[in-house]
Amino acid sequence: METTVEALEGNKVRLRVAVPASEFESAIDAAFRKLAREVRIPGFRPGKAPRRLLEAHLGLEIAREQAIRDSVPDYYLKAIEAEDLDTIAAPEFEITGGQDEGDVEFDAVVEVRPQVEIEGYDALQITIEDPSVLDPEIDVQIDGLRERFADLEESTTPLGKGDYAQLNIKGYIHDEEVPGLTVSDFLYEVGSELVVPKLDEELEGKRPGDMLKFNDELPARWGDRAGEEVAFQVLVKETKRKVLPDLTDEWVREASEFDTVEQLRGDIRARMENVRRIQAHLAVRDKVLAAVGAKVAVDIPEPLVQEEMERRLHNLVHRLEEQGATVEQYLMATGVTQDQLIADVRLESTKAVKADLALRSVVAAEQIVADDEEVEAEIARAAERSGRKPAQLRKEIERGQGLQAVRSELSRGKALQFLVDHATVVDEEGKPLDISLPEPAPEAPAEDPEEESQS
Repeated sequence: METTVEALEGNKVRLRVAVPASEFESAIDAAFRKLAREVRIPGFRPGKAPRRLLEAHLGLEIAREQAIRDSVPDYYLKAIEAEDLDTIAAPEFEITGGQDEGDVEFDAVVEVRPQVEIEGYDALQITIEDPSVLDPEIDVQIDGLRERFADLEESTTPLGKGDYAQLNIKGYIHDEEVPGLTVSDFLYEVGSELVVPKLDEELEGKRPGDMLKFNDELPARWGDRAGEEVAFQVLVKETKRKVLPDLTDEWVREASEFDTVEQLRGDIRARMENVRRIQAHLAVRDKVLAAVGAKVAVDIPEPLVQEEMERRLHNLVHRLEEQGATVEQYLMATGVTQDQLIADVRLESTKAVKADLALRSVVAAEQIVADDEEVEAEIARAAERSGRKPAQLRKEIERGQGLQAVRSELSRGKALQFLVDHATVVDEEGKPLDISLPEPAPEAPAEDPEEESQS
């Protein structure tokens, strides 16, 4: 089979394929076998009539026409593999020779993925928030821990947010008590809005013995009764305030695995910094993708945008179905119209395609390749996630261009890491940031059984 490629406008190419008559003969045989199952020949079961009888009965031209229809797509796939074409749309075929006899020739006009060249990708400057942890943030975490060990003590000071009140509550709708809204000795935290929002407003500044009367609507969590107006009568029987334990080494030993306040603060700082740096890494990766994608100046082919849009919309529908929701409910909840949703998905899909083209450009420029070991490791990870055997998954991936797709995906991942490693990361003031993650602590060496037995 001979192939040639001619570049056309608009990211299209014309692929010319010539199949020798001798090679095409096997396609004709296959066509006769297919026709034998569809045509009844006296004296033969379906599919058992020999070719010579079928050829005499139907004529060679019928089988040749069938062979062209059936085999051209397969020859096309072999041709794009031979020419290493990265096609992104369905081809338009034209049979140019061999309809009656001889070599079979056809053209396939198809759109291919554009190859772009970008500059400055290895010197990107990325701005993110400083991931450093400040002392007041640690204080908030420690206060949260102290809250868990707080005591309640009686108080005569006016109630404020965070204080507690022991209440007798009665709720009425048309002089009938509402089940669930009539309770005695109810310990209630001011500001929690566990009943209705107005209760918290009315409690502010109150003291023991005060009586409250007010009306308010039931919130959404009351289901079918949401929106109904309720008349409340509330007696403030007692007021209490939360008393946090003193921040001392002794309390730290009781409340945690640490011995001192300083050790507790250090552990909180280390944990928060680790989370912040992981978040910073993710932010840098996202911004690197956006920055390098913005360097792609070519027009993006519509098939690539459509493919990405379909993938994103499919994922959205799948996520909603898992939550028992529909797209219509999602649109109502977010206040977004269908046209706005499609426009937003198109915009983000276009950005994603640009970023992908940019990564492919970096792969080519830096000659980045995912080796066989990396490919096998990725297949093993995918097999583990799906609960399958790596060998079985590999066989399925090898069909078509699956293995090359895995290698290409890994190469683009390495290109992204290359960009991140070469980017300069700064804060809002332009000061360089260190977002490197701490090295994991080395594992303790296993004890030698012989030494242990000797000891």
